[in-house]
Amino acid sequence: MKSYHKELYFNIPERMGFRNITPEVGEALRESGIREGLCLVNAMHITASVFINDDEPGLHEDYKRWLEELAPHEPLSRYRHNRTGEDNGDAHHKRQVMGREVVVAVTNGTLHFGTWEQIFYGEFDGRRRKRVLVKIIGE
Repeated sequence: MKSYHKELYFNIPERMGFRNITPEVGEALRESGIREGLCLVNAMHITASVFINDDEPGLHEDYKRWLEELAPHEPLSRYRHNRTGEDNGDAHHKRQVMGREVVVAVTNGTLHFGTWEQIFYGEFDGRRRKRVLVKIIGE
């Protein structure tokens, strides 16, 4: 069995935003040479997420609204975590809801998705560079 990893870096200019990273993950798969296996994509920061869904702008705006309703950024005093001098207590909660990672099957050298599925990086405490791990195993 072969193994391959690559780190991707993103800097979302807004506090919260989503980016389709399917092309970058697909490129990592091509670089790996793996034809059959599994591809793990993992946000390496506790205020960011990786998830699979539809690449539809209205859905992403709905996510932003819904997440802000679930875990509003302000008032900052709402979160005990912010007593440490941070202001991102909400971002930790948003990441927990949206998830840390995804695993996608690799079939015939391609990411084996369902209809409309794409991989997204979700940022909840942006405006700085963050890392995503792509780990691919298989033959």
